[in-house]
Amino acid sequence: MTRARTIVFWVAAAALLIGHVIVAWHSLVVWPFWEDEAFNLTVPRNLLDGLGYSSDGALSGSTITPFDPRISTGPVVLLPVAALLATGIDPVLASRLVPLGFWIVLLLGLVVLGRRIGGRWAALLAVAVPLAFTADAGISPIQGPADLLGEIPAAALIVWALLVLPRRAWLAGLFIGLAIQTKLIAILVLPAFAVALWVLSDGAGWARVRETLRRSWLPLLLVAVPTLLVELAALVSLGFSGYVKHLRDLAYFVRSGGQDDAATTVLQKLDTLAGSWSLPPALAVLGALLAVALAVVGIVRRWRTATETERVVIAYALAALVGALAFIGWWATASRLPLWVRHPAPAVYTFFPVLAAVAVWSVARLPRRGVLRIFGVVAASLLAAVVAGGAAVHVASSFEARALTLERQRAAVVPLTAWVTENDVEWLAADPWGAAVPPIVLTGAHVGLFDAPAMAGVPRLTSLACTTETLVDSDLYRICAAP
Repeated sequence: MTRARTIVFWVAAAALLIGHVIVAWHSLVVWPFWEDEAFNLTVPRNLLDGLGYSSDGALSGSTITPFDPRISTGPVVLLPVAALLATGIDPVLASRLVPLGFWIVLLLGLVVLGRRIGGRWAALLAVAVPLAFTADAGISPIQGPADLLGEIPAAALIVWALLVLPRRAWLAGLFIGLAIQTKLIAILVLPAFAVALWVLSDGAGWARVRETLRRSWLPLLLVAVPTLLVELAALVSLGFSGYVKHLRDLAYFVRSGGQDDAATTVLQKLDTLAGSWSLPPALAVLGALLAVALAVVGIVRRWRTATETERVVIAYALAALVGALAFIGWWATASRLPLWVRHPAPAVYTFFPVLAAVAVWSVARLPRRGVLRIFGVVAASLLAAVVAGGAAVHVASSFEARALTLERQRAAVVPLTAWVTENDVEWLAADPWGAAVPPIVLTGAHVGLFDAPAMAGVPRLTSLACTTETLVDSDLYRICAAP
């Protein structure tokens, strides 16, 4: 029986590895370069051009904008991209290899964390959860793990913060600080880590609270260090008055998500999240409820008699519950935020796998005989089936034909790039925001927005028909004379 289980485990592990490789490969070289990736790429490109840590400001007046608040992917991702660009590597590959590296770091962290929680089967289930999650729905997706975005790198850093928390809380604090400078929304993990530190602290009552505070001051200080360094650089770069404006713009962006008219409801948000798993939403909800129920059963049953090892697992479980609730609760109740599942994605990539691993741990600690054991095994088996089904469908969907691929996109940009180079064009206006942004960045020109005053007299790139003279045309895009 043990040998058969070992064979089944390694077959499942091999299938999971192949599935991850397939999705990662398509994300790196097949799926198109989209506007948020392109907008983020303007920062490392401008940095290498001597323009400082600046975007093209396409959403901020269409002028070079230092420390642009609308670039929500932080320097922890964009500075390594700049380093790769400096080697002369293809810009799309340079921009995507860094997030893909963080994806690998995330998966390795989940393997270690899952094994620490509940052994090899828990590790396997934990690593399968991110593959089952598909965040590519809607107008602001995560197409895949190589997208030049900050959500996955932030999740990777949070996972490793969880790993080192029991023995090196100070290092966990530094990882969280780096995660915040990867994606600002990562600050929502702080309550989860506070709860975990409380569980890991000795004592009872106020003595335990004092011990938690004693263990927290250094990690909290290190959480702040990366942000303090970035803000100090912004102050030096912008000057006092410019820095004050930067803070105001940043505060507005954080409060509004950059959207003025994205009125949504809690039920709409939860329906969007439930529909992001390659399976019918009802199955996704079932899987979530099973994982939470099993985790809670394990916490309740082992709370008073937990060993040191079990106390670490309980700390992880409570951190995952609080962390998931913080992200999803904030996103769902923020009525001005759009239906972008990217917002809670760091929690999905981090805390959902932890809950799945804790569910396995919980079942292993149920009485070996009796109704409770039967229910536990059945629930865990259903959870595994939901996750495996979602992962399989996600991998299969990678092979679906797409109207636009990176290869076709590159081919369509070739004549535009030649025209931009020949005419020494520095700026092109995207008309409208969206599909027109990536080809502009790929031509090497700066990207502005067609209705910005700064773009008066600037040629426009569009995928629509020109209403003025067509300066150059291609399969997908054309550059039109300024109106």
